[in-house]
Amino acid sequence: MTEHDLITRVLAGDPAAERTLYERYVDQVWRMTYRLAGDADCAADWTQETFLKVYQRLQEFRGEAKLGSWIGAVAMSVSLDGLRKVRRRAAREAPLEEGHQVAASTDRPRDADLKDRLYRAIDELADGYRAVFVLHELEGYSHEEIAEMLHVTPGTSKAQLHRARARLRESLAAFV
Repeated sequence: MTEHDLITRVLAGDPAAERTLYERYVDQVWRMTYRLAGDADCAADWTQETFLKVYQRLQEFRGEAKLGSWIGAVAMSVSLDGLRKVRRRAAREAPLEEGHQVAASTDRPRDADLKDRLYRAIDELADGYRAVFVLHELEGYSHEEIAEMLHVTPGTSKAQLHRARARLRESLAAFV
C-alpha cells in the first residue's frame, strides 16, 4: 500500500489502515523517543502520544516530505515537550541527601563504564544538540531531513551536531 493510499484510508476512518500506519512506524518512533528520554516508560508514553497526535493531525500532512519524516518530526516535538516537563518537575523536587563514596582510582575506566558515561553524556546535552545528534548519528537522517523535522536550517543542524560532538568529546575525555 502506498503512503498516499494509506493516508487516504486512515483519514476515511479505516481501522486496518490505522493499524498498518502504526505498525509501519512504531519502531522508528519508539527508538527515537527512547534515545531522547533514556527511559523506557517515558519512551512508551511519548510513542503513544506521538501516534495520537499523528492521527489527529494527519489531515495537515501536505506530502512535501516522506510520511516517516513527518511522523519523526511529531515524535521529536512530543519528546522535546516531554523533556521540558521532566526538567520542570525535577527542578521543583528537593534532592535527596545521599551518602556515597567516590572511589579514587588511577585505573582506566572499564568499557561498561564508558557505555554508561556515553548514555549519560548524551542525556546531558542541551535538547537541540541531543535531538540533532540522535537524529543524525543514531537514526541516520540527513541534515536536510532534520532541518525539516525541527524547523531549522540545514546549517543550524550541522552546527548543533558539531557542538554536540564537541561536548561529548569533553564529557568522555577521561576514557581516551
